[in-house]
Amino acid sequence: MNPYFLVTHSGGFHADELLSSVILTRLFPQARIVRSRSPEWITPGADRIIYDVGGKYDAAERIFDHHQRGAPLRDDGQPFSSFGLIWKHFGRDYLAAYGLPASDIELVHASFDTKFVLPVDLVDNGALSPAVAGPLAGLTLPALLETLKPVFDETDPEAEDRSFRDALAIARHFVEARIGQSAAKLRAEALVHQAIVKTGEGRVLELPMGMPFRPAIMKAGADHLLFVVHPREKDWCLTGIRRAEEGFELRADLPAAWAGLTGGDLEAACGVEGATFCHNGRFIAAAKTREAALTMAELAVREAREAAE
Repeated sequence: MNPYFLVTHSGGFHADELLSSVILTRLFPQARIVRSRSPEWITPGADRIIYDVGGKYDAAERIFDHHQRGAPLRDDGQPFSSFGLIWKHFGRDYLAAYGLPASDIELVHASFDTKFVLPVDLVDNGALSPAVAGPLAGLTLPALLETLKPVFDETDPEAEDRSFRDALAIARHFVEARIGQSAAKLRAEALVHQAIVKTGEGRVLELPMGMPFRPAIMKAGADHLLFVVHPREKDWCLTGIRRAEEGFELRADLPAAWAGLTGGDLEAACGVEGATFCHNGRFIAAAKTREAALTMAELAVREAREAAE
């Protein structure tokens, strides 16, 4: 039975029940959110899902609290917040409702849990301090969502519920954007893999458009690739491939003679008509046409191989 009510606690709100509400309202748009601590609301019933309140975790009864003694832990011993519990039980259905292919759901569910849900769980339980982010501590998602709460001397009795609704809309954008990015990365991975197969032993990977490419290159073990070429809105882009996820070191830099040049100066330096730009950092360049971009790429490959010999 679909719930008529989504019940969470009244008073000040936090990221975990806001983000839980994002998931549940997508799955049960007809249900009404009730923010209350009254026994008649936080007692399990067939017409409701209760989360972040109620002092109990029982998926069969559809109550998902984490504040009680013996609160649920993940397999690795890390604590759940209500968000983690809701994601565990409803996340896959949410992804299906979002429109993800069935083949991608498990991968995206696990990735989102690790990179988005778990940090919220840890902060909510005091197992992780936002202070680890240093000067960015106040810009973490839990901190930003809590800035949307009413100020301490707000006298309007409707202010908290109104602020919760406003914050819910904002939280929804963050969740949907992150899921959308994860889904897009998987689509990109498939396209990049196809391009890698087509390229064979070539050193320049040509893609049909700009997209995330490094994860697929690493997954394929395509260590021979040095540069990527793809069209942009009005020109073509030539870019290097980073050696590691962290840092900016490339497998090969663009030629030093091109650094910081544009237009005719770059054309003269590389001998390619249509070359338009090379970043001073030598990690990206541009050209007017595909042919020009590919020619620049082959010149860059030749110089990189000569430097390595």
